[in-house]
Amino acid sequence: MKEGIPSGTAISSAVMRAVHQIHDAEPKILTDNVSVGLVEGSTEEEILAQDKSLYDPFIALRTGLVLSSRFAEDQLEIAVAAGIEQYVILGAGLDTFAFRQPAWARTIRIIEIDHPPSQEFKRERLAAKGIHIPNNVELCPIDFEHTTLSDGLAVVTFDFSRPSFFSWLSVTQYLTESSIEATLRFILMMPSPTEIVFTFVPPDECLAPYTLPSLQFIADVAASVGEPWITRFRPEHWKDWLVKLGFSSVFHLTPELANDRYFMGRTDGLQASEEMQLIHATV
Repeated sequence: MKEGIPSGTAISSAVMRAVHQIHDAEPKILTDNVSVGLVEGSTEEEILAQDKSLYDPFIALRTGLVLSSRFAEDQLEIAVAAGIEQYVILGAGLDTFAFRQPAWARTIRIIEIDHPPSQEFKRERLAAKGIHIPNNVELCPIDFEHTTLSDGLAVVTFDFSRPSFFSWLSVTQYLTESSIEATLRFILMMPSPTEIVFTFVPPDECLAPYTLPSLQFIADVAASVGEPWITRFRPEHWKDWLVKLGFSSVFHLTPELANDRYFMGRTDGLQASEEMQLIHATV
């Protein structure tokens, strides 16, 4: 990420979620009206003014973004029903869950963690849209070059003695293996049954050849804004690694399972792809 400016990929992700609201068929995989008009290029007028073919190279990215948020929120709802009272969004970017939270989430503590310039930009964009930060939400800026996740959470209303739910979406590919492991080990220090949902991008050799040009295009765009991809693991590597680290259960939402669960009968061509996949792990 370039120093002192908000994440470019977070901004483009917000646009893609808005495109889903305007262009894609009902029912939406993720209903996220807060994303519409949140950043430049995301208003209904701006999206409708564009030729729909402009968004075609990003259909896998758009699908992955809305699927990952939907799956994380579905798992969070189950966790809250089971007693979880804290939700931490790692690398929150312009995620909007905290500002469209359903009734079942209003009693939990929601903490968004991100790089300081990205959080400042988010505050500005929310204010410009007239959206106030709810009382159960805290934005926690952390510069990970100078502050650990543990130290950052220590200065907000976070109870280290309670099980929590963490989401970590569209982040791991930008981190080193050692940085990923440090975060996972922190999660493992939390009381059981703390849970985490995160995304990962598999290496090229795990993907169908026809997916590679669009995936490389997305990776090149990310690199051009100072956010190059660094780490890509096979699904089996993740599962073996998480069990070895000490997670009690690991579930891989394969594209096949995701299509069965979320994409059956769609008329807009959206389907889960191999390029961005999901894991749900429990301490």
